[in-house]
Amino acid sequence: MNKTDLVNAIAGKAGLSKPEAKKALDACIDAIVEGLKAGEKIPLIGFGTFSVIERPAHEGINPATKAKISIPAKKVVKFKAGAGLDTAVN
Repeated sequence: MNKTDLVNAIAGKAGLSKPEAKKALDACIDAIVEGLKAGEKIPLIGFGTFSVIERPAHEGINPATKAKISIPAKKVVKFKAGAGLDTAVN
């Protein structure tokens, strides 16, 4: 399912027009991104929780040359599925 399919599904289930559904989806994504940028956890009860974790700097190996490389620290987004989503998928 791509973004267009998701917009169509939202429009159909919520009784919105496709442009309204696209605005709603974009607003939801923007709100999640802004919250994650601010370092907040975003729990969506029954669906899951978005959070940001810090990966420390570490050494890796270039698979082509087998040379050691330094991998810098960075922040990554983590998603943990909630019980409702987990049950629905399984």
